[in-house]
Amino acid sequence: MNKLFLMKISWAIIIYGILDGICVGLGMGIPFFCILLGLPVGWYLARRFLIKENEPRILLRKILIWSALTAVFTLLFMAVIWLPSIRILFDPVVIEKLANYGIPMILYEPLPSYIGWMALMILVSPCMQFLLSLFAAILTWLVEISRRQKQP
Repeated sequence: MNKLFLMKISWAIIIYGILDGICVGLGMGIPFFCILLGLPVGWYLARRFLIKENEPRILLRKILIWSALTAVFTLLFMAVIWLPSIRILFDPVVIEKLANYGIPMILYEPLPSYIGWMALMILVSPCMQFLLSLFAAILTWLVEISRRQKQP
């Protein structure tokens, strides 16, 4: 199991990029599975850095940086998928038919719903993944601390 946590960081980044791409594909552009991927990623980050690092300040800084990096991966995927459809906002003919575009009417009007949907997909979803990664990493860290204190 330690071989998994001691692999080269470049391999870990490549594996994560592939997994994130698969999760984007599973959600068909909606990053639900990418957000859920934050749980195992947070667990992995905490376990990886706990092997070499015992200083809490350095450990938390590494977890924060690498969790942000995973969110940037998802942000880039979402930008590639959803940013081209923002040009609809500048076409007056299409704005009239925006209700038929296929997005949920979360704000009961087509234009605000469309803008809200784009913000949710491109900005909010990577932030949620970042927070879930942090949550899982800190929870794993706390469990490891309590497990180490119980051992004689």
